[in-house]
Amino acid sequence: MKAKQGLIILAAILGILLIVAGIWGFSQNSKRKSLEAQNTELTGTVEDLEELRTDLLMEVDSLQEEYSLLAEQNEELQGSLAKAQETIASKEVALRNAKAKSASEINNLRAEIQQLMDLKAELESSITAVQAENDSLRMAMGILEADLGAARDENQTLANLNKSIQEEVDRLTLANFKATAFQVDLEQKNEKVTTKARRVRTIRTSFDLTNVPSEYQGLRTLYLVITDDKGNPVPATNPITAKTVVNNQQMDIIAVKAKDVDITENQRLSMVYDLEDKLNAGYYRVAIYTDIGLLGASSLRLR
Repeated sequence: MKAKQGLIILAAILGILLIVAGIWGFSQNSKRKSLEAQNTELTGTVEDLEELRTDLLMEVDSLQEEYSLLAEQNEELQGSLAKAQETIASKEVALRNAKAKSASEINNLRAEIQQLMDLKAELESSITAVQAENDSLRMAMGILEADLGAARDENQTLANLNKSIQEEVDRLTLANFKATAFQVDLEQKNEKVTTKARRVRTIRTSFDLTNVPSEYQGLRTLYLVITDDKGNPVPATNPITAKTVVNNQQMDIIAVKAKDVDITENQRLSMVYDLEDKLNAGYYRVAIYTDIGLLGASSLRLR
C-alpha cells in the first residue's frame, strides 16, 4: 500500500515535474522564439544603424570638407571685411573732409556772392550818381557853351582892345625909349592875385627900361593912367592932369598917380596904385606916360 502510495506520489511528482518541464519548455520555447524574433529585429536594426552610421560618416566627411571650405572662405571674408572696414573708414574720413571742404567752399562762395552783391549795389549807386552828374554836366555844358560863346566875344573884344593899344603904343612911343616886359597884376588885400572886380584893391604895374639913350636919362615924372574900355579914367579923389608931347604933338592925360624917377640906362620900374573905390566888371587899360610920350600899356579884364 505504502509502495503504491509512494509510486502514486512519485508518479504525481513526475507528472508535476513533467508538467512543470513542459511548461518551462514551452516557456523557454516562447522565450527563444521571442528572442529570435528580437534578435532578427535587432539584426535588421543594427544593419540599418550601420547603414545610417555609414551615411552619417559620409555626411560628417562632407560637412568637414564643407566646414574647411567655409573656414577658408571665412578667412577670406574676414580679410575682405577688414579691407572693407578700412575702405569704409577711409571713405568716411574723405567724406567728412569733403563735407568740411564743401562747407568752407560754400561759405567762401557765399562771401564772394555777398561781396559781388555789395559791389553791384555800389556800382548801381555809382551809376545813379554818374547819371545825375551827367545830367548836371549836360546842364553845365550848356552853360559852358554859352559862357564859351561869351568868352569868345570877350576875347575878341580884348584882342581888339590890345590891337588898338599896340597901335597906340607904336604911334606914341619913342623907338628907343619905351617899356618892355610890361606886366599888370591885380591884387586883393592879402596880395593874392585875382581877376574879380569886387576883390581888387591894388593895381601893380611893372616894366623894364633897357638901353635908354643918355638924352632920355635923368629925373623924369612917370604917370599912371587907368581908363575903362570907353577911355574914361577910373574915379579918383585927386586926379592928376598932365601934358605929354609925342612927335611934336601935345596930348592931355588924366592920371591916378605920378611918380618922379631917376631914369638910367637899364632898370626895372614899378608903380602901385591902391584903388579908392571898387571897380565894376569890364575891360580896362593901364598905361605909363612920361612928359615925352607913352612908355607902355596893357589891357585887362575884371569879372
